[in-house]
Amino acid sequence: MTPAAADASLWALLAGPFLEFGFMRRALAGCVALSLGCAPVGVFLLLRRMSLTGDAMAHAILPGAAVGYLLAGLSLPAMTAGGALAGLLVAVASGVVARSTVLREDASMAAFYLLSLALGVLIVSTRGSHVDLLHVLFGTVLALDDAALWLIGGITGFTLAALALLLRPLAAECMDPGFLRSVSPRWSAAAHYGFLALLVLNLVAGFHALGTLMAVGIMVLPAASARLWARSLGGLLALAAGMALAASVAGLLLSYHLDWPASPVIVLCLGALYAASLALGRHGLWRGRGERF
Repeated sequence: MTPAAADASLWALLAGPFLEFGFMRRALAGCVALSLGCAPVGVFLLLRRMSLTGDAMAHAILPGAAVGYLLAGLSLPAMTAGGALAGLLVAVASGVVARSTVLREDASMAAFYLLSLALGVLIVSTRGSHVDLLHVLFGTVLALDDAALWLIGGITGFTLAALALLLRPLAAECMDPGFLRSVSPRWSAAAHYGFLALLVLNLVAGFHALGTLMAVGIMVLPAASARLWARSLGGLLALAAGMALAASVAGLLLSYHLDWPASPVIVLCLGALYAASLALGRHGLWRGRGERF
């Protein structure tokens, strides 16, 4: 094979699916938006040591989305509103329980998310079909329509604007939450509750593309991978978004060429980046822990 033919073959392999099929272009647009919105939120989730809380919240939105589905079918506004409301209710309820009883917040969150997950699966499985249950749990990134793309893009735009406004208090709360509360209680509360709202919104956006079981993957895995390379907060945010996008594109291409389900393949590509970063990163296993910020 000549070099020109090899280049043409490689171009067809990498760009052909996106140039030829509209559903691949919509999936790519959705992944770009999710990478720009979810990955930066995942960075603060990681720095606040709340990664497992993000997983719990991803499951907590399921019953609200299921109720929206039950009332209006596969209606984007109904499922979005239901999922966001359920996530916020679980976040508030777990906080109230943690502050009013001897239970810590992780224990109350675990209890609420398990009940939410069971309730959501029950609602979808008894009122819908097996296909509906699979779509809710594992997403439909290859079936995103224009309305879903506008929703995901809108959430991403709002997230980036909110993070720009809250960047300093969020960074301060990650490093020393007690200091921020002592010098500026209002900004401390705004950073805490604003971040929880952004977390729920981005999980809802991820839910439409990757499903409840996979949505948190595009938050936590790029952030963890970038943390093993970056030396500053700005670099960490940019690298996490770039890694999320690279793994999403690779996952879409592998899914197309191998005829595998897209959502788990995307998360596995994110996992491969994490494994490589863990082995070779500046702060990884091979090069030692290195500098910290």
